Amino acid sequence: QVQLVESGGGLVQPGGSLRLSCSASGIQFSLYTMGWYRQAPGKERELVALIYSGILTNYADSLKGRFIISRDNAKNTVYLQMNSLKAEDTAVYYCNAKWTGRSYWGQGTQVTVSS
Repeated sequence: QVQLVESGGGLVQPGGSLRLSCSASGIQFSLYTMGWYRQAPGKERELVALIYSGILTNYADSLKGRFIISRDNAKNTVYLQMNSLKAEDTAVYYCNAKWTGRSYWGQGTQVTVSS
């Protein structure tokens, strides 16, 4: 049974930082492209960042320089370091694992940026 479990969300003030984690089980983690997506109220889910089975990464253009995705294959975990957070970063953040047509999602973690 595949499980992706996100953690690390919460309430943060504008300009603050958060680190999200997504722990995976039931997959051969190192083979999968891992991604973070987010969905704000009333908006479609959008890509935040991807990290491929190696070290290559890809980011939404608007987030480059503020967000950093990384992975630890030994811990089956992918991270999203979010810096200089803005109110418009408020969303539910989802973890995704993708490989050869298979795609799995976590349940999401809420990030709220507000003073």
